[in-house]
Amino acid sequence: MIGRRPGPTSGTAVVTGAGAGLGAAIAARLAARGLHVVAADIDLPGAERTAAATGGTARRLDVTDAQACRALVADTPDLVVWVNNAGILATGPGWSTDEATRRRLFDVNVHGLINGTTAALEVFRPARRGHVINVVSLAGLVPAPDETIYGATKHAALAFSVGTQLDLARRRERGVRISALCPDGIWTPMLFDHVDDPDAWPSWSGTMLQPDDVAAAAVELLDRPSPVRSIPRRRGLAARFYAATPGLSARGLRGIVWLAHRRQRAWARDNPRPTAPAAPTAVAVPSPVDDRSPGTTPTPTTPTEDLDA
Repeated sequence: MIGRRPGPTSGTAVVTGAGAGLGAAIAARLAARGLHVVAADIDLPGAERTAAATGGTARRLDVTDAQACRALVADTPDLVVWVNNAGILATGPGWSTDEATRRRLFDVNVHGLINGTTAALEVFRPARRGHVINVVSLAGLVPAPDETIYGATKHAALAFSVGTQLDLARRRERGVRISALCPDGIWTPMLFDHVDDPDAWPSWSGTMLQPDDVAAAAVELLDRPSPVRSIPRRRGLAARFYAATPGLSARGLRGIVWLAHRRQRAWARDNPRPTAPAAPTAVAVPSPVDDRSPGTTPTPTTPTEDLDA
């Protein structure tokens, strides 16, 4: 852990991919904390719904456009938090993803995260304050078969997040934080479209989370900064173990996939896909001294998560 200090309860926060799902839930949590939220999304109507529900501002943003990210920072006075949440998912073996899809995954999940982070740092570093929260994935900690290219983007996103935090530490810029949040699967629009996809099994290999569980953990990072936070915590430990023992992981893969497919089919049966995105609502947030952790007791299997583009 980098250190503890109360995080901001005023100022402005930008949340990318805020039109629905996890991004909308994070926006609601930040607004309840007292921050003015800029809901940024390539889907402007979605961003407008979130802004209307949270009393914030909507902006259309394509995170792959570095200049657009810098322009949003320039247009956002008193920026204190930037959340890189936008992301996309594609499934299948590593050799099956076509070039256009592969490039799009890296453009959004890696370059988009880098664009947002570096744009925010242009104002955070001179001000000697500010917090970037990068929603990565447990797939950034361990390779996720059949979500192989997606997992590769998440490994890159995690390396950039932790490496840039260490760049700041090396230069003794302690007032600026970068945190990587690595959740398990999240039931949001990204996975609605993959609930019947047999190659999406890694997202059902552990604990399926609800958006507000992860949003609570994201906002908690403002008060309890950490370079990497996994949700649930013990799933992160399991992920690191499997990443360090690929031979053992390969031997147990058949059983892991069988169990994940069983969970996926049960989830599809018991959790019908919503027909329209739910509007975020204001929530009560725990005090800075609350040490509760979201999520449930995990099982040691191959993880992933979802974001919202």
